[in-house]
Amino acid sequence: MRALLIEDDPLLGDGIKTALEREGYTVDWFMLGREAISAIGSETFSVIILDLGLPDMDGMQVLQLLRQQSTLPILILTARDAMEDRIGGLDAGADDYVLKPFNLQELLARLRVVMRRAEGRASQILTLGALSIDEARHAVSWRGKDVKLGRREYALLLELARHPDRVLSRPRLENLLYGWGEEVESNTVEVHIHHLRKKLEKHLIINVRGIGYRLDSHAQ
Repeated sequence: MRALLIEDDPLLGDGIKTALEREGYTVDWFMLGREAISAIGSETFSVIILDLGLPDMDGMQVLQLLRQQSTLPILILTARDAMEDRIGGLDAGADDYVLKPFNLQELLARLRVVMRRAEGRASQILTLGALSIDEARHAVSWRGKDVKLGRREYALLLELARHPDRVLSRPRLENLLYGWGEEVESNTVEVHIHHLRKKLEKHLIINVRGIGYRLDSHAQ
């Protein structure tokens, strides 16, 4: 999971980034709206977190430009508590609205909700064949037995599970695992896939040679 965070407050931004990374997200953090708009056109993200009080552009304008380029779930952070501001943000394309100050656990829960809603799911538990992923607890089980995964192993498995039976390219998976400025080794995705196959089942994740990987939703 890769989150685009747009927040100009250094302390708040750092706190949100740290909380998201603990939850398994890769986070690209920008303090300016123009930088974020540029990033959305060239990178792959799972969700966008947008503060409306930015120094270079009005947050509502950033929201509108982001929505023109992307259908990703967008969660607004703002101190603007007037009802017309909330309605305006939702009407402009935001999926949820969180008022400052807020609890980080509530923010994480709301992110899970908007991402599930974007995928057409209601439950926090994602079940595919013998695989079960509890997103709130970061718990994975295979054939009823708990499986412990590293942060990036979990993020990779969750991304594949959110798009079952669909081939995801290696560059896309790399983009979701690593943010801007992070060095990516040439075989990093292959290594994580190898570990997942050892911990789960070899036939669960299928290598489509020269293209990428897909998760078999009917694997038992």
